[in-house]
Amino acid sequence: MAVITRISRLFRADFHAVLDQIEEPELMLRQAIREMQDDLAAREQRIRVAANEQAELRVRKDELALTLNDIEEQLDLCFTSQKPDLARNLVRRKLEIQRHAKHVASRDSATDKYLCEQRAMLDEHRISLDGLRQKAEIFTRGSREPAGSGGTEACDRDLVVSEDEVEVAFLREQNKRKTA
Repeated sequence: MAVITRISRLFRADFHAVLDQIEEPELMLRQAIREMQDDLAAREQRIRVAANEQAELRVRKDELALTLNDIEEQLDLCFTSQKPDLARNLVRRKLEIQRHAKHVASRDSATDKYLCEQRAMLDEHRISLDGLRQKAEIFTRGSREPAGSGGTEACDRDLVVSEDEVEVAFLREQNKRKTA
């Protein structure tokens, strides 16, 4: 049984290798970039919708706070005028508005959390897209050079930034800002 499994794996691996050779890597890379751009656009749209909803929730929260202040004033007037029936109705209305305000505040908080998460993910996807674009540029530049020129290998080495270089540049920038 193990022999049959190994043979089937070998066949699948060879089949996948043939498919990889048939597919044009440059076209696949461009398609991946288009898909990432579409995903970014959709994510940005969702963020805009959520930000608009949050703005509406905050306006509603402010309106409810003003209404509660008005009810407080009306309650003071009812109690000084000795109108308990009217005050009882206002107390009911006040409780309803407080519950609604609590619900609106809860939705505002959830929307705020969602927006923070989505914006962080959007930033990560933008960085990934930029990296993919850079790789695509290197790949397309490399595919245009004549075979055996060796230009892409040198170019690839020049574009790679090591962690040590990042750390040294970071320290320089940090020192520049301390002295400024």
